[in-house]
Amino acid sequence: MTLPSRPPGAGSPSLPEATPANLFPSTPSGQPARLNRRAFLTGALAGPAALAVSPVGRAAEPGLNTDPGYIGPAYFDEAERRALLEVWETASPFRYWGPGRPRQVQAFEEAFARYMGVRFALGVTSGTAALDCAMAALGIGPGDEVIVPAYTWWSDYTCVVQAGALPVFAEMDRSLTLDPEDVARKITPRTRAIIAVHLLGGPCDLDRLLAVARARGVAVVEDCAQCVGGSYRGRKLGSLGDVGIYSFQINKTITAGEGGAVVTNDPRLYERAVRFHDVGLYRPLFEQRTGGAREPMFAGENFRMSEPTGAVLGAQLGKLDRMVADLRGHAAALYAGLHGLPGLRLRHQPDPAGDIGYGAFFEVTDRATRDRCVAELRRRRVPASPPTGSVFLPAEEAVIAKRARHPAWPSFQTPEGRAMRYGADTCPQTAGLLDRFVQVRVGPKFTERVDRYLVECLREVCGTLG
Repeated sequence: MTLPSRPPGAGSPSLPEATPANLFPSTPSGQPARLNRRAFLTGALAGPAALAVSPVGRAAEPGLNTDPGYIGPAYFDEAERRALLEVWETASPFRYWGPGRPRQVQAFEEAFARYMGVRFALGVTSGTAALDCAMAALGIGPGDEVIVPAYTWWSDYTCVVQAGALPVFAEMDRSLTLDPEDVARKITPRTRAIIAVHLLGGPCDLDRLLAVARARGVAVVEDCAQCVGGSYRGRKLGSLGDVGIYSFQINKTITAGEGGAVVTNDPRLYERAVRFHDVGLYRPLFEQRTGGAREPMFAGENFRMSEPTGAVLGAQLGKLDRMVADLRGHAAALYAGLHGLPGLRLRHQPDPAGDIGYGAFFEVTDRATRDRCVAELRRRRVPASPPTGSVFLPAEEAVIAKRARHPAWPSFQTPEGRAMRYGADTCPQTAGLLDRFVQVRVGPKFTERVDRYLVECLREVCGTLG
C-alpha cells in the first residue's frame, strides 16, 4: 500500500511535466484511470521536470525528503538479520522439518494470535491466499453471493470468483470503506458473507456492518491488508468478524516482501483454512492447537509460509506498535493543518483512534477541483493523489465481461450470475467519491520539519479552494 520509491542508486528518468491532463487520464468509461503506485511516485515525486514548481507559491525546500517510502523496511535492523541468519545457520527454510529445528513460522503465528487477541492464526504466502483460505473456511461456493466493496484490491473480488460464488458490489461512503446502508440493500437469501475491507489505513464502521450481518445470519470477513495494526473500539482489526485476513506484502505495514495471515476464534473455521492452505492436510501442530480434527480431508492448495518469511515477520511484529504510532503522529499533524479550511471536508472516520495514520484524506467539491488541487500539491513535492492502491472494480473490463478462468465457471452460470450486470454506473456513489477525494501520504520517518512544510503547502493550496 505504501507508495514505492526508486531502488537505491537508480537514475532519475526523463519525465514529462506533471499536468492534470497526464496525471489524471480518463478511461473509456469516463472514470478516472487507476493511478499505478510506482507510476505515481516516479512520475510525480521524482525528477526535476515532474517537480516543476508552480509559478505561484513556494518552492520545495532544498534537501527536504517528502517521499513516504515503504513502512516496514524503514524499520529493518539487526532483528531481521539475526532471524534470517538463524534460518540460514540451521539450513531449515521449510516450516515443518529440515536439518535443524524450524520454528520461525510457528513462533510468528503464536505471537500474531496474541497480538491480535484471537485464539488462532495461520501464516500463508500472501493476503490473496489468506482470502482464498477464508472463503474455504466459510464453505463459500457455487450459488452463494459475497458482498465486496466497489473500491478495493482485486483479491477481494477474485477470491469470490475462485470459490465459484457471485461477487456483489456495494458502495463505499465517506469513510472510503463499505457503506452499511448499501450493504443492507444488497443482501439476499443467497448472501453468505460480507468482505469488510479496512481501506487506506482506516477501519470500517463495524458496529453497523456487524449488526446488519448478524441480523441476517451472514458471515463477516475482515480484510485488514491495508490496516495491519489498526483497531476498532479498542480491539484489533481482524478479531471482530468471523475471520480476519492480513497482507505482509512490501506496500503494507510489517512486511517480508510477501506473506499473509488468517485469524479466527472458531476452531472449525481454523481447521478448514489450515486444510485448504496445505493440500487438505491437518498436521499434528494444528491438531494440538484446536484439540483435534473436526473436518474430513478435502482438496486444497499449497499456501504454506516459509521459514525466511516467518523470521522477518516475527522481527517486524515487535515493531508494529512503533510503526503505527509514528504514522499516526504525522497524519495527526496534517489533519490539524487541514482543519477548518473552507471548501473541503475531512474523511469520515468511524473510529479515529483505530486509524493507523496511513495518510490524510479530504473531499473537495468536484473532480476538476480535485485535479487542480493535486497538481498544485505535487508541484510542491507533496505526496498527494486521488485514492490509490485499489481499483474501482465494477468499471474494469474483465469484471464487466465476467471473465473467469473457464467460460463455464459457476460464478456466472446461475440465473443470478447471468442476470448480474457490472459497470461504472452500478456504483455511482463510489465513483463520485473517488472523483472528489484527495489523499496525502505520510512517511513513518518524516521529521517535524517535513510535517510543517506539508502543512504549509496544504494550507496554501487548499486555502484557495473555497
